[in-house]
Amino acid sequence: MAKFVVVDLETTGNTPAKNDRIIEVGVVIWEDGEIVEEFSSLVYPEQDIPPFITNLTGITNEQVAHAPLFSEIAEEMYEKFSDAYIVAHNIQFDLGFLNKEFADCGLKALDNPVIDTVELARILLPQSPGFKLGQLADQLNIQHEDPHRALSDTKVTVDLLAQLFQKFSELPLLTLEQLLRMESGFKSDLRQLLNDEISRKLYSDEESDEIDIIHGLAVKRIDKKPAGEFEAASSFGDYLEHLFHSKEGLSSSVSGYEYREGQRTMAETVYDAFTSEKHALIEAETGTGKSLAYLIPAVYYALSQQKKVVISTYTTQLQRQLLEKEIPQVQLLFGKTFEIALLKGKEHYISTLRFSKELREGSRDNYDIVLSKAMLLVWLTETTTGDIDEIQLPSSGRYLWNRISTDQEEAEETWSKTNKDSFYRKARRRAEEADIIISNHSLLCTDLTLEHAFMPEFDHLIIDEAHHLETTASKYFGLHMDYGLWQSYFNQLEALYTTKNSTWSEKMQEIITEEIPFYKSLKEEVDALFRFIFHLVRSNNKKNKDHSDVGRMQFTYQQKNVKAKQLSTIKEMLARLTADVNHLGRGMDTLTDHLAAENVLTDSSNSDFVEMAAFIQKLIQMKDELNHYLLNEDEEEVKWLEIDAMGAHNAVYLYSEPVNIASRLKQSLFDVKASVILTSATLTMKHSFRYITDRLGITELNPVQKKIPSPYPFHEQVRLMVPDDFPDIKRDQDDFISATCEAIYSMAQITEGRMLVLFTSYDMLKKTYELLREIIMPEEFMLFAQGVTSGSRERLKKNFQAFDQSILLGTSSFWEGVDIPGDDLSCLMIVRLPFQPPNHPVYQARAERLKRDGKNAFMEQSLPHAVIRFKQGFGRLIRSSTDRGIVFVCDQRLVNARYGKYFIESIPEVPLEVDSTSRLMQKATEWL
Repeated sequence: MAKFVVVDLETTGNTPAKNDRIIEVGVVIWEDGEIVEEFSSLVYPEQDIPPFITNLTGITNEQVAHAPLFSEIAEEMYEKFSDAYIVAHNIQFDLGFLNKEFADCGLKALDNPVIDTVELARILLPQSPGFKLGQLADQLNIQHEDPHRALSDTKVTVDLLAQLFQKFSELPLLTLEQLLRMESGFKSDLRQLLNDEISRKLYSDEESDEIDIIHGLAVKRIDKKPAGEFEAASSFGDYLEHLFHSKEGLSSSVSGYEYREGQRTMAETVYDAFTSEKHALIEAETGTGKSLAYLIPAVYYALSQQKKVVISTYTTQLQRQLLEKEIPQVQLLFGKTFEIALLKGKEHYISTLRFSKELREGSRDNYDIVLSKAMLLVWLTETTTGDIDEIQLPSSGRYLWNRISTDQEEAEETWSKTNKDSFYRKARRRAEEADIIISNHSLLCTDLTLEHAFMPEFDHLIIDEAHHLETTASKYFGLHMDYGLWQSYFNQLEALYTTKNSTWSEKMQEIITEEIPFYKSLKEEVDALFRFIFHLVRSNNKKNKDHSDVGRMQFTYQQKNVKAKQLSTIKEMLARLTADVNHLGRGMDTLTDHLAAENVLTDSSNSDFVEMAAFIQKLIQMKDELNHYLLNEDEEEVKWLEIDAMGAHNAVYLYSEPVNIASRLKQSLFDVKASVILTSATLTMKHSFRYITDRLGITELNPVQKKIPSPYPFHEQVRLMVPDDFPDIKRDQDDFISATCEAIYSMAQITEGRMLVLFTSYDMLKKTYELLREIIMPEEFMLFAQGVTSGSRERLKKNFQAFDQSILLGTSSFWEGVDIPGDDLSCLMIVRLPFQPPNHPVYQARAERLKRDGKNAFMEQSLPHAVIRFKQGFGRLIRSSTDRGIVFVCDQRLVNARYGKYFIESIPEVPLEVDSTSRLMQKATEWL
């Protein structure tokens, strides 16, 4: 085995070119699976260590004051790298610093073969939730005693490398050979390692019986295990009694289970609604345990009545929680007597046929694409679903995914029988055979809009996170189109048009060549139309300046809002665009007729033709949608355009939604399903379900309504505080932001950080962040802000939890679905009550409809929406029976406005304090 020198550095910053310096080195030499030498040293950097680095590593200026200069240990270190692979977790970072320091000491740059364990982990462990050293150590059960210290990190990297090499040895021969062909595109020098492993496998004659070869790819074999027999109890009530009160029940399958009366009540309500074929709304507050409370009756009903039950969630996070946590617990209770399937849209599943083709043809891939292909090759040897949500591709990997997902499989099925065992079709078959189907609101709403059902037939449905159903349904009953969508089809069509396919006959080449001018003309027409619409929006927005919540200019599109000359131009452009699309369609018909005459229509070698046909069919559909959108008026539809004022002049977004979603949902969902259960922690306003039943169109159906309170003692756990001395935001927003920053800083000193601050606009969040950066010293609090500091919502949350004293500013998605239990969160600050922007086109259209019907738009629409959003935000603070903290609301409307009581009476009963900011801070100090 080769010699590996594993290195880790701690530094004053990220960039040696900007004079950042090394403050600690750790080196481990690893040979024949054994550590043969260790070396570590602090280094005097000849500059101060930033507070952030001291916070992260624990290394202080005092500790390095008497440490050696790097030049004093340079030669000793340099010798250790001779005739070895250099290994590091992010090799470019460590090697960049080392070579800069070595060069300053007059030594040559290291040019050894390298291995980057970040890259290797991404390739060999594609399903890892993260690839930071600490995350991988947790996942692989590697002991990590002293994170962000050089020698400790180096030892962990050695253990990681050993496990990665073991994973190498387990890969199928075919996968190794395919990785070898793309090795030149990696950062790591893996050629010799891959060759050695391929030779070993060839001579050892190893063959796995767990792998199938499909379209030239090694894919995990899926063996179906038959489900056991289910024996129903004499009644569901008897079963619940056994479940909640016997030693063999929930206490045996759920670690640390505690009986909750509300959980049993909810389970009974769900089962009764199913058996009586009624719809039901169940608000289950925090701590109810609602997932188990609906899963248990769903499984019992599905098995005892032999009827399929569908469970729909809004977030993939809840889907993962169900599949990884609650469903295994339920399987223990029922003895694995039921079949469960996860079903998503076609865009989630990989097409092995297309991926195989992509591997053969990809020659000038950038690094992200090469890495994505390598990850997918390894993932195919592990996955049983082919669902892309199992892995996180690099940023550019989504372009690859657009080419290899099964979005166009229906078109492929028309022309070719070569992909009948695709992951998507397997998922459909599993769903057909399953007792319980886990799906999502998007797929459910897509199914409601299709003539032919996408999901298997079912009559019993549970909708979790049901407060999102109206919004999701509105999007799927409407339209969303942008220039980028056209552009993606153009790019893929262009690649197909210019392909010199050796299997194409001369006649095929001739037909395709004739279509190229029309394809190019179409591209120009679409670009011109979207540019014209861009200027239309901007010219009509100079006065009113309506903006979306992400800062785009908005324009409500109605023909009466468009000047006659502008509308005439739109019609002319659409006519030319339509003519070009129709010509492409006729060309494809000619090509189809030719292939049929040659008797090669279903020949698998014509996969390029299959894709071309699918893309052109999609363009025809989009052309029809664009014509309808721009030329047809419908009172039941609200349309609006959005542009990024400073963006590209063809970056236009077209949206439409129905004004009245309630009637659509009633007709397509509630009138046709036997029983739909709607559940969430936030369905009521002031203890009434009337708002949500009206919005969903089920008030007249008299659904069962059940509100289950939280078992947590909120009156002991929470203090609600509202200052009475904040400036009026309408008079001076800057003064209000200054007061907010002072309150954040004062409260953070009391709670030692551990604060989540919720905003209703990005603009105010950013202004607050900038001001806080001026008044907060870096060594006092770590400050994270959504949309300002980099990272996803989950990454920001983890960074917030990683530091002892930190403040997190969030908006939009942070109002719900973020769990920060225990001591990590002691204060939730709500800056403004979460009312919808009154200028949003959908809000305006629905408000006008309510006014015409003689109703109060504020009380019927705006207030209930804000109250439910407020409840979601409030719910971020208390996530367990032992959590404790303060909810500080900066918006005095909570106590001064007549409608404020609706907010207060919709959350659990907690002590309310209204006082000056300074006295509230004093009370917070005393209480905490």
